Amino acid sequence: MLKSLKTESRPVIDIFNVIAGIALVTSPWYLGYAAETYAAWNAWIAGAAIALIAIGALVAFHGYEEWANLVVGLWTLVSPWALGFSGLVAAMWVHVIVGIVVAALAAGSLWFFGNRPLSTA
Repeated sequence: MLKSLKTESRPVIDIFNVIAGIALVTSPWYLGYAAETYAAWNAWIAGAAIALIAIGALVAFHGYEEWANLVVGLWTLVSPWALGFSGLVAAMWVHVIVGIVVAALAAGSLWFFGNRPLSTA
């Protein structure tokens, strides 16, 4: 019973990741930093990767998809400092927020829906 409850709620995480990816892809236009090369390109590439990985997980779930979203989410989180656009406040905050959301959802999915044996205690 517990196993079936887990698998039924897993797609909700992927839907949130698709929304977060689309939000990141469109953020350079609606937050006005499309002319900033590093910030905009990072948003477009990372957002598209997040959304496509999540769509792939919706179609046919594999554990590596959550690992991939965890890596992309962590990259998105640190990219404002790694690429040097932390001075662009709107770009920095959208990257940080989306990065935290995606990384947390991927880590939660790996933790709760991983193929770990149930406790016998």
